[in-house]
Amino acid sequence: MASHKDTLTLPSGRVISRATADAAADWLTLLMSGEAGDEQQGQWRQWRQAHVDHEAAWQHVESVTGRMKSLERAPAYAALSSYVTTDQPPSTARRRVTRMLLWGGMVTSAGLFASRTDTWQARTADYRSNTGEQRDFTLEDGTRLTLNTDSAINVRFDANQRRILLVAGEIMIATRHGPGLADPRPLSVVTAEGSIRSLGTRFTVRQHAGRTNVAVLESAVEVSPRAGSGAASVLHAGQQTQFSRDAVEAPRSISEQADAWARGQLVADEQRLAEFAAELDRYRRGVLRVDPQIANLRLSGVFPLADTDRILATLPSVLPVRVQWRTRYWATIVPAD
Repeated sequence: MASHKDTLTLPSGRVISRATADAAADWLTLLMSGEAGDEQQGQWRQWRQAHVDHEAAWQHVESVTGRMKSLERAPAYAALSSYVTTDQPPSTARRRVTRMLLWGGMVTSAGLFASRTDTWQARTADYRSNTGEQRDFTLEDGTRLTLNTDSAINVRFDANQRRILLVAGEIMIATRHGPGLADPRPLSVVTAEGSIRSLGTRFTVRQHAGRTNVAVLESAVEVSPRAGSGAASVLHAGQQTQFSRDAVEAPRSISEQADAWARGQLVADEQRLAEFAAELDRYRRGVLRVDPQIANLRLSGVFPLADTDRILATLPSVLPVRVQWRTRYWATIVPAD
């Protein structure tokens, strides 16, 4: 019979072996390091599926790390490494991480809480993109997806429905339609605020803090807030809206910016500099700030997202500003001298 030293009890009451807990800690350390490739990701999923205790241990890992909003790979691993010092043998480091996970929870360290809109769930999502990257995927039913910068989704298809869970960021969906092509199962995109049901269409969905934006490029969608009551709101081609968990705003005409990112462009139309910089910041690593004195300056233009440094370099030619670099990854837009 295993002794209490060889087992650990999860908050759910389930008892697992220390070896399983150690393995979960090892996987967490690897995934947080950012060094796990596709092969390691596949091995991690196989490990989870190999035994019910493995999945239980990982579910607890996710319940803990899910509270670490906005995890950034490098800061997160740096904070983890500061807790598990490099001069420790691997077994000692693993035990400390295991205790941290299963008994003490995650260390509340400033280094763990980065300022980006990434989450732990995004790290282990089915499909994801890095900062500044747009990626295209085709799902098993023929649905085409484009993920914008720093985005992540999980795909949940079964015999009755098709669900795309937007974990973070922004996506464009293009469904197959036409004689013999359409899948009879309903397709929905699920966000923190509710769901968007496709009606044979092309549309974009963006997850914000506390709200979801939807823009319909072709056909129509049905929008259903998570806590709303009554019939779903129908959004037609050329319309966009945003919704909370409780209500859907009145639709408005679609903006040129809605799908410009899918073409590798950032479009500004008499946009406040502060808003423009906030949008540009999504595609850059590091910090981008705007001096409050010039936050309300307006600009228009079409900018290529492939080189965000070049975008910053062009700003002094269209506005009375200059870019002040503290480091390669820390820039502030300030008034021109």
